[in-house]
Formats: sequence, structure tokens, C-alpha cells
Amino acid sequence: MRFKLTVLPGDGVGPEVAREAVRILRALGHFSDCEFICEEKPIGGAAIRAHGTPLPESTLDACRKSDAVFLGAVGAPEFDHLPTQQKPEAGLLGLRTALGGFANLRPAVSFPAIADCSPLQRSRVEGADVLFVRELLGGLYFAQPRGFDQQNDSAFNTMRYSAEEIERVAHIAFAQARTRRKKVTSVDKANVLETSQLWRRTVTRVAKEYPEVKLDHMYVDSCAMHLITNPTRFDVVLTENLFGDILSDEAAAITGSLGMLASATIGGAVDLYEPVHGSAPDIAGQGIANPLGAIASAAMLLRLSAGMHQEAADLEAAIRQVLDDGYCTADMARPGKHVVSTREMGELVEQRFAGMLDRRFSYHAV
Repeated sequence: MRFKLTVLPGDGVGPEVAREAVRILRALGHFSDCEFICEEKPIGGAAIRAHGTPLPESTLDACRKSDAVFLGAVGAPEFDHLPTQQKPEAGLLGLRTALGGFANLRPAVSFPAIADCSPLQRSRVEGADVLFVRELLGGLYFAQPRGFDQQNDSAFNTMRYSAEEIERVAHIAFAQARTRRKKVTSVDKANVLETSQLWRRTVTRVAKEYPEVKLDHMYVDSCAMHLITNPTRFDVVLTENLFGDILSDEAAAITGSLGMLASATIGGAVDLYEPVHGSAPDIAGQGIANPLGAIASAAMLLRLSAGMHQEAADLEAAIRQVLDDGYCTADMARPGKHVVSTREMGELVEQRFAGMLDRRFSYHAV
């Protein structure tokens, strides 16, 4: 099988972490009949420098023709002065719209080996395993009208959702819950927002099609508190675009580092995978960025786009093994830990992953 992957390294630490994820996907080709054909294209600030636009047509064309897209990170402070539609982040929003992925899956898992890296008490986070399902193409980030008034001293954005937009992402959340602990927490602000009232009604209706899954509703402010005080109560958290963006980043406190968070954007013509962390320009080029969020995103790619479920589980187990062995990057440094570089962390995961693949494929051959 030939799997065509467009890689968008992007800005800041994006190229560093994407390199480690791609390294592992290519290593998989030595053990399986799947060959990953990777083509790099610019996006964000890197694309502005090279082409004058954050999303060149050549990049978009390559993504549309791919089996999946892998993104490093987007964002460069040098372009902060530009109008919104010309900033690096506009390239990412444009890509999401073009590919049509409406559901963003963001797992947040507390690994026992690094539970002490969390700012929260170990007793609170240990055992936490939350999957955020964030609606990605609606709400404040996309709805019109938006902008500034003629005097430029007043600004406005529009929050808008249709029942159809809510239904389709709700089905994704309930389907995911079926494979996990069978609970969905739908997060809204129905006591204030009409969009949230529609959200709650629609999710409640969809839930009737999944009788084996328990549904509860929670206001976003209450959810933000419970994520910190009792994260193990959550299984699948379903919410709209803005709330999902904020809550899933807050969940970094559960994992111990924003660099641990992976994501997959599904539901469109081509799926998009990326670590949740930003471009982190303050540490770019120093070789200290945490690549595990990017590598975990590659595991999601194997499961959701390549259909390689066992290999995805093996890669996730390899990440866990490296952490259990006491290795970490600078963001998770603690006494007794072995601090390694971005590249070294990628190599360690690759070694563990290759060992698992070698044993499994050798066994099958016998």
C-alpha cells in the first residue's frame, strides 16, 4: 500500500517535531507493506516568506490530492502586524475550510511516568483519559459578519451554528464514546447563548440514537473547573469551536505539558493531523521541543486514515515505554529524569516502536 502524505512543517518548532513524526512513519515501511510517500509544502509564516501568502495554491492542491496531511505548527510573531486574513494563522483556517474536516479529536491522557509533571496533584490526574471532540468549522472563528467599524475603535464577531453542523459532530462524539467508556459530556453556555440552546437540544436528540452511551450536559465554566478538580470524571467531551479550543489547551495541565497533546481533524475529504501546541518561537531551533504530541498525532493518523490499528497501538505503547524508562524533554524535566533533545526523543520512540514491529512481524512470519 502506498500512502501519500503531505507534510506541512510550518513555523517555529513545527519543522522539528514534524521531522520526528515523519521519521517514525517512514520506519514503519521497513516492517509492513505500507510505504509512506511524503511531500513537504510551506504554510503559515514560512509560506508568506516564500510565496507572499499563508496558504499557496500549490500547497492546497497537494493537500487535496493526499491521503492525509500532517502539520507541524503555524504562527510567527514577525507577521503579527498584518491584517487577519494575511497572518500565518489564516493559512491554517483556510486549510481546515478547504479540507472540510469538521470534527477535531484531541485526547488528553495522564501517563503515570510523568504525572508528577502536572501542576495538579498526582491523585487528581492519575488515570485521567479525556477525548475532546471539538466542532471546527463553525462558531466565532468562521461565522460572518466579523470585522471593525469605520473608526476602527469597535470590533465584532458572530457566533452562529446550524442544527446540521451540530448533528454531524455529535455523531462523531457518540461513535467515539462507543469505543471508550460510553459517556459523552456536552459542554455549552445554554443559560446565556441561543447557539448553546440549539446545541443542547440537538445533542440531546442525537443521543437517542446511541442508547448505550450516557449523556450529560455541563456549562463551559463548570467544565473548566471540573477539568482541574476532577478530570477522571470525563470520557468524551463534546463542544463547539471556541470552547473546545480553550478547554483542550487547559487539559495540558492533566498531561503535564502542552507538548504531549495530539489531534486529528476528520470528517472532510482529507484528514489533517497536528500536535496541539503552537509554534513556540521562543524555543525554535534549540532542539528542545517536545515531539511526543506530533508522534502521537502520527499514531492517530495510522488508526484513523491508514486503518493500521495495531501499529497505532504499538506506537502509543512505544511512547509510554520511553516515558516509563525515565526519558523526557526539557518541558517535563524533573529530578531523576533523563532530559533528551527533540531528535533523541524521536529516536528513542522509533527504537521501541521498531522493536515491537520486529517481534510481531517475525512472529507472524514463523
